[in-house]
Amino acid sequence: MKIDEIQIRVRYGETDQMGVVYHGNYALYLEMGRIEWLRNLGISYKSMEENGIMLPVVSLSINYKKSAGYDDVINVKTQLKSKPTAKIEFEYEITNKNGEIITIANTTLVFIDMKTNRPVKAPKYILDLLED
Repeated sequence: MKIDEIQIRVRYGETDQMGVVYHGNYALYLEMGRIEWLRNLGISYKSMEENGIMLPVVSLSINYKKSAGYDDVINVKTQLKSKPTAKIEFEYEITNKNGEIITIANTTLVFIDMKTNRPVKAPKYILDLLED
């Protein structure tokens, strides 16, 4: 399945009093990875929403292995777990500059029709882009 990677420099405001990344910020890093994964596929959240589809997270699992700190550069690797249906699942691996695993995570998002607020199948244009 398609993989994308981004680098993020940890900002001071993302850390706690000890200079360690606050655990809740990892969800933001995953979102950043997912947005870039979609963008590199040729899709944006904005265009999906303009076409009446939203993509809320319905499940998030994070396993913390090591800490990241202020000014560290971390690598977020985002991988599609399986072909999307009404849901799309991603697996993530966040590593430090030494390649050590900091966090392993996964998310499940559901395609929702904004008019009916009900789940729908993955849009054809997304499935077509995944076939390339």
